[in-house]
Amino acid sequence: MITAWVPLCVGAALACWPEPPNRLQAVLEPRTTVRIPEVWRVVRWLLPAALAGLLAGAGGVIAGGVLTLAWRQEWRAHHRATADLAMAAHTAAALRTMVAELRSGAHPVTAAEAAADVVPELAGDLRALATAARLDTDLYAPALPELAAAWTLAKRHGLPMADILNAARRDAEAALAFARRTRAKLAGPRASAAVLTGLPALCVLLGQAMGAAPLKVLTDSAPGGVLLVIGSVLLWAGTAWCRALTGRVRAR
Repeated sequence: MITAWVPLCVGAALACWPEPPNRLQAVLEPRTTVRIPEVWRVVRWLLPAALAGLLAGAGGVIAGGVLTLAWRQEWRAHHRATADLAMAAHTAAALRTMVAELRSGAHPVTAAEAAADVVPELAGDLRALATAARLDTDLYAPALPELAAAWTLAKRHGLPMADILNAARRDAEAALAFARRTRAKLAGPRASAAVLTGLPALCVLLGQAMGAAPLKVLTDSAPGGVLLVIGSVLLWAGTAWCRALTGRVRAR
């Protein structure tokens, strides 16, 4: 029965094989190139599930995929929190530089260009704001909505630019200080959650070292595969719940 499936799959693959493009299609259609980093980005997330499938069968595939998803979500949440904190620090630095330049008598466009030199991470948005102000168009900056709103408010109502930006700077620095305090206070709960997440794997390794052979039960039997899948789903749910709790604290 297995030998009959082999030629059938080969025949289906040959039937679905795409035809080579003719000269007109080669000229009109752009070439699609597959980048190696994009392929590696996909492979590195599928590789743990594939290895788990070789070791533990279908249950290992599901468990490996769930645990990889949990790890990816945790990594994305940590990366997003770090990026938000860095962006808040850059925003406060840009506003601080612009306020100092305006206090010294510089034009707002010159102050924005000076802030672009001081904070290169926001140089594109700051130079875009300076160009929009020079051309007297709408001010828009996706990375600096506070600065764009304060600048527009001062321009529309004729308010002192330095005072408006200074108020925005105080708000940005207060938000940055609150974010840093919150992250420091959540370091302990996050460490506890990481330890609790790793305890099941540690218990399995201890049982294996003691001779109870839990890995054989989890990989060679159907009930063990079911327990492996249930345990991985529970671990993913625990990490998602901890992430929701810490996100709720940050939102407050």
